[in-house]
Amino acid sequence: MFHIVLFQPEIPPNTGNVIRLCANSGTTLHLVKPLGFELTRKAVRRAGLDYHELAPVRVHASLPACLAALGGARLFSVETGGTRPYSAAGFRSGDALLFGSETRGLPAQVLDEVPRERRLRIPMRAGNRSLNLANAVAIVVYEAWRQNQFAGADWPAKPRRTPSVPCAP
Repeated sequence: MFHIVLFQPEIPPNTGNVIRLCANSGTTLHLVKPLGFELTRKAVRRAGLDYHELAPVRVHASLPACLAALGGARLFSVETGGTRPYSAAGFRSGDALLFGSETRGLPAQVLDEVPRERRLRIPMRAGNRSLNLANAVAIVVYEAWRQNQFAGADWPAKPRRTPSVPCAP
């Protein structure tokens, strides 16, 4: 459905949460090196990144390599200095959503790769720190997916059976 691109992510649990989001939304995750963590089997399991079997995860040596792999995908960046709110964008299947590292965001030379009208931001109250990376990705992915009628979702959701537990008086 969509491509999520994390540019030089640093915090393993954030990436693990994004992998789980990708698994649940049918998106593909692209990680652009250098990464702030190892992707060995042991490190992945310890960091909670073991959702990788549920969603496609691709690792790229550089942003140009990632963009080449994405082919003609429309690229949107999500950054605190974005020019438009994410909700004003019209997302299509196959679009790529680019997010920066947790502590540095996206460098100017990376933002130069994105057309000005596709540089998005998530509105926040003035003077506050940015949202957690995984939360920011979730907000934008679900808006993009909503705009595409949640294509591929188990919709309407099938109720899950849970054992009934008697309430105490």
